[in-house]
Amino acid sequence: MRRSERLLYAADGLDLRVVDVELADGEHVERPFVRTPRAAGAVVFHNGRVLLLWRHRVITDTWGWEIPLGEIGGDETPESAAARHVEAQTGWRPGELLPLIRIHPAGDVADCDHEIFLAHQVSPTAAQESGELAEWLPILRIQRLISEQAITSATTSAALLHFLADLLQARAAH
Repeated sequence: MRRSERLLYAADGLDLRVVDVELADGEHVERPFVRTPRAAGAVVFHNGRVLLLWRHRVITDTWGWEIPLGEIGGDETPESAAARHVEAQTGWRPGELLPLIRIHPAGDVADCDHEIFLAHQVSPTAAQESGELAEWLPILRIQRLISEQAITSATTSAALLHFLADLLQARAAH
């Protein structure tokens, strides 16, 4: 049970906090965690391909494929934030967005809350703003990319695997 929480450090929308937790046996322990802004993103699937970004992550000094994802603005719905991030990061405007999965990818170390949508239709826009490489990859390569660690993001992996499971269920139903 959570007893109390205190702020250790805050900057640029990220808080480092410590929570006092009472365990089942009555013992108290402190657990550090990171509080992050809510985020939204999308799996964009069209003609057997998924739209992914080739991104570098400074902390792990790794490159990998990820879905478009970013912070939900104060007056934004998760769906409108997902659409905004897809367009800004990839140069493609998604059509109707359907809820796919809600993920808390960092478990005990962060309170990340990611709402992921699915888009089947897209239209091109002028250009992407992020400077990252956006590419359409065959959906059948996704499992191999995860196995080869070309996809390491927990949110991206969970969203794509959930989507693949939905495709398999739909196929089995026919």
